[in-house]
Amino acid sequence: MHIDMLAIARRVLLENGFEAELPADLDATIPARDPLDNARDLRTLPWSSIDNEESRDLDQIEVADALPDGGVRVRIGIANVDALVPKGSPIDRHAEANTTSLYTGVHTFPMLPLALSAGRTSLLPDGDRLAVVTEIVVRADGSLDDRATAIYPAHVRNHAKLVYETVGGWLEDGDPREAGDPKLVEQLRLQDQVAQRLRRRRYEHGALELETIEARPVAKDGEVVDLVLARKSRARELIEDLMIAANGATARFLEERGRSSIRRVVREPKRWDRIVVLASDLGTQLPAEPSAPALADFLAARRKADPDRFADLSLSVVKLLGPGQYILQRATDSDTGHFGLAVEDYMHSTAPNRRFPDLVTQRLLLAAAANATPPYSDDELTSIATHCTERENAARKVERTMRKVAAATLLSSRIGEVFDGIVTGVTPKGTFARTIHPPAEGMVVKNAGGLDVGDKLKLKLVDTEPTRGFIDFVALR
Repeated sequence: MHIDMLAIARRVLLENGFEAELPADLDATIPARDPLDNARDLRTLPWSSIDNEESRDLDQIEVADALPDGGVRVRIGIANVDALVPKGSPIDRHAEANTTSLYTGVHTFPMLPLALSAGRTSLLPDGDRLAVVTEIVVRADGSLDDRATAIYPAHVRNHAKLVYETVGGWLEDGDPREAGDPKLVEQLRLQDQVAQRLRRRRYEHGALELETIEARPVAKDGEVVDLVLARKSRARELIEDLMIAANGATARFLEERGRSSIRRVVREPKRWDRIVVLASDLGTQLPAEPSAPALADFLAARRKADPDRFADLSLSVVKLLGPGQYILQRATDSDTGHFGLAVEDYMHSTAPNRRFPDLVTQRLLLAAAANATPPYSDDELTSIATHCTERENAARKVERTMRKVAAATLLSSRIGEVFDGIVTGVTPKGTFARTIHPPAEGMVVKNAGGLDVGDKLKLKLVDTEPTRGFIDFVALR
């Protein structure tokens, strides 16, 4: 049976309240020329990016240089979307409606017109681009010198578009030959060194060491041909660590200047009691009240003791931690923080081509850096935060549904088979579980009583409905 994955993706977007297509006349509203400004000229610096091979909507480039005192200055160039998408413009209104690009495996539904996100506002290689630079100084112990943080517009040029798998391979194996240019190798080694400092510092403060298995459908000529697992690598961690540092620095930059912002928070988990049970089943006693350091120690020990099953444990913990949300943060408000990252100050600022909160933050940062009037009132920021949280939840549902559609398509010929699995969710709508190989999530339609997140079990596949992404299992006792 032929499954039109693109048609299904469009339907799923509409069912979840997204605009599946950009208005036809949006491209005509894009300014013909980049604005003239007094931005710094940093095009000769050895900027590079690391992303997925197929990515065209590049938001970040990085460069680092060692300082005499053992610290390292890191510049993170973020695509200057605000320069070509003014607040209140037609493109801005569409971006605010969807709030995010949607990645369905068979097609990307961009938040911005491709002429921007894969063109003029994308930090693609070998072209001059506008950027907003977040400049931080990382001390030898992995702490940030917030007095040295600077935000400013700049002209930049990406000199190398690198791929996670290639960079991760030689960082982990110590063979840089595939990276080519020796100066680029030296630059990436320095960035990796800084990232390791930042990571160690976060872990010392209780950041959670998680590794979740995320299955991405691979389509060819509109047909699902595989599910590919995206696992962490040294290169992905490098970018993650630098972005986390930049997001924390920008949050404090606004707070220290008395500016309101949209923070990204993950509160203490409501289902901590279940995390305690999972740890107890594995021989570890966690405290009765939520403790990020205790949970971090437990996870680090489990990764070392049972690396092959660590991703399954991570998945359970992620589900029990619950989703993050956007909130208004006034400069005088107490910090809610991010439980998983073990940081008090955190916002999203590094992906304005893909996420609307980052574009809002970019405008806030530019105004603060220029000592100009804030572009948003607190009431506007509250409304935007609420809407972005709701749309992010809907986006996760879209992407989860499309993974299920792909998985149901692949499994439709395997009815009756028995798989190893793990319970991933228990909700009023039902109990959900994921098979280990292939990683496909569905509903437990029989024998679900007494199951909870993290339980390991055998799952018999009894039905699939690919067009709706339905996969039905029976739990075998």
